Amino acid sequence: MRDIGRIVRLQIQRSSLKTGDKPNRVYDPAPLLPVPRLAVSPEGVLGEAADHSWVVDIHHGAHPDTKNPDGQHGVSLGFTTHYAAMRDRFGDRITLGCAGDNILVEADRRFELEDLGSGVALRSASGADLVRLSVLDVAHPCRPFTGWALGGRVETEALKSHLQFLDGGTRGFYCLGVGCGIVAVGDRVVLL
Repeated sequence: MRDIGRIVRLQIQRSSLKTGDKPNRVYDPAPLLPVPRLAVSPEGVLGEAADHSWVVDIHHGAHPDTKNPDGQHGVSLGFTTHYAAMRDRFGDRITLGCAGDNILVEADRRFELEDLGSGVALRSASGADLVRLSVLDVAHPCRPFTGWALGGRVETEALKSHLQFLDGGTRGFYCLGVGCGIVAVGDRVVLL
């Protein structure tokens, strides 16, 4: 197992980040809620709120408006290096977590799906395994996020190059929890 880095942010999506009807959908990161701990399971994630209650992420199977009906993207994973690349391209509008990843890892390199194909383990500071994630797919980019990143609507001619840049894992990865566990900011992520 090889250490990737430290978890620097955990968050949940209380509701959808995309609203409106196609082709006029818009992206708004306001429903994101940073949390100190996440409960991870095959159903998705719950975030621990300030009052120590657990808030259901919209990709959890138990959320009444779940965005994860097939159960294949209940957890999302992103990296600080990917956010740095997005910030270089789109500017200061890109802040850590704005793409909606549940788990953000401080890393020293960029990752592709093939790099994460064996999955990852989330470990406590003492080195104990907390939970594992199967990395299933990249979080493919969408027009609403790309438009938001650029500060407005994206014309078709410009959209293609931005979508190609954001694909391949730049916007993060969809995962499935293997087992159940609670992770905290400061825990480590290792390649399996």
